[in-house]
Amino acid sequence: MMVFVPTMDDMLHNLSVCQKEFISVCVREPRLLKDELWQTHVDYEICIQTNSMCFRKKTSYVRRCYSEFVWLRHCLEQNALIMELPKLPPWNPFFSLKNTEQVTQRMKGFQEFLESVLHAPFLLSDSRLHLFLQSDLSVTKMARCALGKTRYTVAEAIQRSSSGCISRLMDQATCDSDCESNSSSGLGLSMDTEVRGSPVSFLEF
Repeated sequence: MMVFVPTMDDMLHNLSVCQKEFISVCVREPRLLKDELWQTHVDYEICIQTNSMCFRKKTSYVRRCYSEFVWLRHCLEQNALIMELPKLPPWNPFFSLKNTEQVTQRMKGFQEFLESVLHAPFLLSDSRLHLFLQSDLSVTKMARCALGKTRYTVAEAIQRSSSGCISRLMDQATCDSDCESNSSSGLGLSMDTEVRGSPVSFLEF
């Protein structure tokens, strides 16, 4: 019986396959939040799993809302001179968590946007992208941190962020503009605006 003895080239090839870099992103678990003024917004969990040396954490979970995705895309456009960035899911004044199709399409759009961005090596050097994906900082704080105007570095902000689902106080300046009137309450609650607060409902599908 012949015994196969791998050559050095075989071993190097196998090693390279085993060590091939990957970046996996998943957008999931939409959540409705409410602040003290009864304004509401929807955020989504972003899960990153990677072995890439570009990332400080190999596994991370953060929550982001529509307006934060808009901010990120605007930031990346400044560096994407040779690349046309994918579009975000369209703004919808009648967006509602009760509409499963709307929610599914929005999460799909967010995920496709992030996947495209993460496959562009020159965008991976943007510290704002890493703060967006792996820190719990607000838009204002991410911008200041990326400019070196905070007492903590980008690496420290990422390292100190929570490892699970994040509940954080958010800046009023990062409010979403998507909204929906809630006729049952008569308060005209916004369904997709940035707020501070605790979850009041959760959609499962």
